[in-house]
Amino acid sequence: MSKLLDRFRYFKQKGETFADGHGQVMHSNRDWEDSYRQRWQFDKIVRSTHGVNCTGSCSWKIYVKNGLVTWEIQQTDYPRTRPDLPNHEPRGCPRGASYSWYLYSANRLKYPLIRKRLIELWREALKQHSDPVLAWASIMNDPQKCLSYKQVRGRGGFIRSNWQELNQLIAAANVWTIKTYGPDRVAGFSPIPAMSMISYAAGTRYLSLLGGTCLSFYDWYCDLPPASPMTWGEQTDVPESADWYNSSYIIAWGSNVPQTRTPDAHFFTEVRYKGTKTIAITPDYSEVAKLCDQWLAPKQGTDSALAMAMGHVILKEFHLDNPSDYFINYCRRYSDMPMLVMLEPRDDGSYVPGRMVRASDLVDGLGESNNPQWKTVAVNTAGELVVPNGSIGFRWGEKGKWNLESIAAGTETELSLTLLGQHDAVAGVAFPYFGGIENPHFRSVKHDPVLVRQLPVKNLTLADGTVCPVVSVYDLVLANYGLDRGLEDENSAKDYAEIKPYTPAWGEQITGVPRQYIETIAREFADTAHKTHGRSMIILGAGVNHWYHMDMNYRGMINMLIFCGCVGQSGGGWAHYVGQEKLRPQTGWLPLAFALDWNRPPRQMNSTSFFYNHSSQWRYEKVTAQELLSPLADASKYSGHLIDFNVRAERMGWLPSAPQLGRNPLSLKAEADKAGLSPAEFTVQALKSGELRMACEQPDNGSNHPRNLFVWRSNLLGSSGKGHEYMQKYLLGTKSGIQGEELGPTEGIQPEEVEWQTAAIEGKLDLLVTLDFRMSSTCLFSDIVLPTATWYEKDDMNTSDMHPFIHPLSAAVDPAWESRSDWEIYKGIAKAFSQVCIGHLGKETDVVLQPLLHDSPAELSQPCEVLDWRKGECDLIPGKTAPNIVAVERDYPATYERFTSLGPLMDKLGNGGKGISWNTQDEIDFLGKLNYTKRDGPAQGRPLIDTAIDASEVILALAPETNGHVAVKAWQALGEITGREHTHLALHKEDEKIRFRDIQAQPRKIISSPTWSGLESDHVSYNAGYTNVHELIPWRTLSGRQQLYQDHPWMRAFGESLVAYRPPIDTRSVSEMRQIPPNGFPEKALNFLTPHQKWGIHSTYSENLLMLTLSRGGPIVWISETDARELTIVDNDWVEVFNANGALTARAVVSQRVPPGMTMMYHAQERIMNIPGSEVTGMRGGIHNSVTRVCPKPTHMIGGYAQLAWGFNYYGTVGSNRDEFIMIRKMKNVNWLDDEGRDQVQEAKK
Repeated sequence: MSKLLDRFRYFKQKGETFADGHGQVMHSNRDWEDSYRQRWQFDKIVRSTHGVNCTGSCSWKIYVKNGLVTWEIQQTDYPRTRPDLPNHEPRGCPRGASYSWYLYSANRLKYPLIRKRLIELWREALKQHSDPVLAWASIMNDPQKCLSYKQVRGRGGFIRSNWQELNQLIAAANVWTIKTYGPDRVAGFSPIPAMSMISYAAGTRYLSLLGGTCLSFYDWYCDLPPASPMTWGEQTDVPESADWYNSSYIIAWGSNVPQTRTPDAHFFTEVRYKGTKTIAITPDYSEVAKLCDQWLAPKQGTDSALAMAMGHVILKEFHLDNPSDYFINYCRRYSDMPMLVMLEPRDDGSYVPGRMVRASDLVDGLGESNNPQWKTVAVNTAGELVVPNGSIGFRWGEKGKWNLESIAAGTETELSLTLLGQHDAVAGVAFPYFGGIENPHFRSVKHDPVLVRQLPVKNLTLADGTVCPVVSVYDLVLANYGLDRGLEDENSAKDYAEIKPYTPAWGEQITGVPRQYIETIAREFADTAHKTHGRSMIILGAGVNHWYHMDMNYRGMINMLIFCGCVGQSGGGWAHYVGQEKLRPQTGWLPLAFALDWNRPPRQMNSTSFFYNHSSQWRYEKVTAQELLSPLADASKYSGHLIDFNVRAERMGWLPSAPQLGRNPLSLKAEADKAGLSPAEFTVQALKSGELRMACEQPDNGSNHPRNLFVWRSNLLGSSGKGHEYMQKYLLGTKSGIQGEELGPTEGIQPEEVEWQTAAIEGKLDLLVTLDFRMSSTCLFSDIVLPTATWYEKDDMNTSDMHPFIHPLSAAVDPAWESRSDWEIYKGIAKAFSQVCIGHLGKETDVVLQPLLHDSPAELSQPCEVLDWRKGECDLIPGKTAPNIVAVERDYPATYERFTSLGPLMDKLGNGGKGISWNTQDEIDFLGKLNYTKRDGPAQGRPLIDTAIDASEVILALAPETNGHVAVKAWQALGEITGREHTHLALHKEDEKIRFRDIQAQPRKIISSPTWSGLESDHVSYNAGYTNVHELIPWRTLSGRQQLYQDHPWMRAFGESLVAYRPPIDTRSVSEMRQIPPNGFPEKALNFLTPHQKWGIHSTYSENLLMLTLSRGGPIVWISETDARELTIVDNDWVEVFNANGALTARAVVSQRVPPGMTMMYHAQERIMNIPGSEVTGMRGGIHNSVTRVCPKPTHMIGGYAQLAWGFNYYGTVGSNRDEFIMIRKMKNVNWLDDEGRDQVQEAKK
């Protein structure tokens, strides 16, 4: 019978029954089931992940059907953990589960695009000039032509082009810029290589072969916590999330674990079943507050005050009143607290802490002849002066004593923490106090700005015969925390109820947290650490690190952990998770990424200083160095503008510079030859005479700014670009919403080191090229947009600090439309460059300035004083008092051949990292067999790196983390310096070699490496500092120990030698902006915070349809109910947020979870989605960074000084933004600017 008849009620056959009549055979139509079957049919499953900076690093199954990605689900085949630890899987979040939407969405970039005005100029120029370089020159030499396409950036007007045409244009622009101004005028920005390390390396390898500038990201993103380099000499190293399960007490401080650490949050939940207590410390009632046993809500920006009040309790109860043997012994061996510090006299008879005592200060250097200026001194329990092993002077120039054994001069010794009982006198020592600084938005507690406290001192006779009083760091720390030790100290507190710095009662006044909670939680935290030997942990989030004085916030918490012996113990320590910073096979990746196999050193630059300078944000600076100084400092020595401190730092070799010199560095070789000098000698002579200037001293002279900028794997102008409006005006030359005024010739602090030009240059970038898979905000402002393969269309690798595995991105399908992988894109540009440069660039000598790097002998450059060669205080000595000056030979026509092969420097110089090195010949030979070799040309015989998989194999073969043989060599190299045997940590995995196909089959756990401070073990979860504590490997600091006392002259001058509470700064962004016409609604100044959002990872996913559906579908700003009532704002109203830096528009979310006085805008909500016009600027509303501006901190500019030395993404100026205040008001007219927008697009197309 037909199926049609079956559907009629009265034409059905009676079905047979079964199961005693309880079942009946039916003949109903079941075609509908086919749609379900077909919906979930697939042809194959491919392993991949998401190259997004979320730290999740989750492995996903990508389902493919008919050549299309249909959906993705989480992988569940991670290697199992040990029996007493939960497994890692399943890892993932709703954001990752929505990624496949991008592949075929309308927002997907399908073809190479270029701004119409620019391509018309280019095509016309090629008709007149057959040479592409001359064609580009003809455009650049015509100001009107340049202005015509720069001023329409961000207004549409893109047209489709092709790869050949655009590769030629980009190459011609690069060649002309290098030939005319120098290779350091070509720059590139891409963040977080760990999330897709081959894609990152593609761009930086190209730039480094050219001599271009690779810009940092970790400091610019404000992910870098400067307190980590200060304390440990380590950029960031943290426990894997599985180690949370080993903890017995966890404080989640500013970290919204369920929301921003979604794949790892199960460990946080599971450990509570073991009885672990969890505490949330956040100013707003966030998701982590709901999850924890107790919630503390300090006033935002006062975290260091709360940490110091807790530290006060810990020191009093567990170090003084009832000392914990574990705490005391830990601090004695693993911290700098036993070290001695000189006291410098003040006019009133008191003293101020100076620098640490060095062996060179004493007669015969206490027997130390190698680097005695860099070896710290302590007193042992017998009262003798000793030079303990492990200080940084033992690291360089000798072997076998750089360890934390209890040995000094070859003899077993026990150091004394305190001089109390061995002291010669009691002296008044002055400490700066900043908690009384008045700010209308933050509480203060009035005390004298200088607090004199009584300390036990010992008198030392120095080598020159003078007598100097000294104290131990431990005694300084106790005094700094305001603890009474029976020395008749009126500024120290007798009990917790006294409102004196830094008691719990004082902490309550500053933070608003009741003192009994401060006391209880500090006591519980320390007591747990005492009983478990360090299993107390603090999980920190970005919010705490985004304040101007972020290092004070972090140092307060780090001190708590050190006082309790938590760092380096499983289940304890600090857990700073901000950015997917952990590129685990780092030493194998570095040669590939920065072309160290062909040229050394590369040009690298800290982005914060770069953008502060070149987007002219310094021209609006209202914050002065003088207001940041300690009341104990001599202010006359620290004059000038903040940009001056940066220039001095670059000049002395502390910070890098880009561009570097006020002349094309390729031209210096010819001038040196004429003078009969080497390029380095000529450069020194020209700098000393003034004939040659540093480019940073003349940023607006027309030739000392970047001209070509590549952006890939990043949304610079839609996510990370602090001072967004300044970038639009000065870098791009397009419209901006700046509401402040430049400093005039008589206004504010004028620069002393920088030449002031009345009119700053606008539109400094001649070419902005962006690579992306979607049309982001950065793409909108670019000149050329190149479509990249998505994370499901390319081969790459991914690692994270949250778990110990390395796993791949894989090409589940071919790149859609005309997109290409990052590796193929830059390979194509390199090929075009090699062809176009002929006749313009050949084999050239490039003069490169290299800062005084951390983890190199240069970190011992400037031991005691700050001396500036420009001021005649010392001679200009490259690599000592100034940047190192290196002549690098470049073969520009061979750029493509070098890009696609592994160079000979790996054979000649070997490989290494963090101060150690080893031979790589075996690995090079292996790669030649695996990848094959170049058959001819300039790279003949060298191993091929033709594809992304080839590049992956280079990393995997060279890295100790993925090659057991290399790991053993690396541990041997470290052992030669420490004098201890470490190879047992890797010998059992010597034969393990991870290949790319291995990680495609299953994530693989990496191998323990000396370039990291924890162990990859089946018995111990990874925890930072573990090898320092258990293998007695020193931290890479001045004392070789955890450094609580920072004795650099600038640190002392700015009052930060020891931790202190420093309130948020006043950026004057509200008080000194232009007069904004009222719109009839009330306005209010609120603190502007930008936490990480729930419905996106930075800007990625923020315009994804699935995430927009789950969220409110556009930009939102959270405010408190109290502030909303005052401003007549109700939930979902359109509001405008503005200050001197710019303006933005968004909907209001009115919530009782937000305290009065602050507003939150979850960062990186794309400006391309549902944004009306601004009443203040008359343009479409901006992004969260439209109301921010960079303000660098001088103490982050220090270099050449042990742990305070620059390294790429390791240390340097940081892009903070949470001290900003904004005005907020309800919008009167919501104008979508539809007509004006269409007009702008039509204009841009002309």
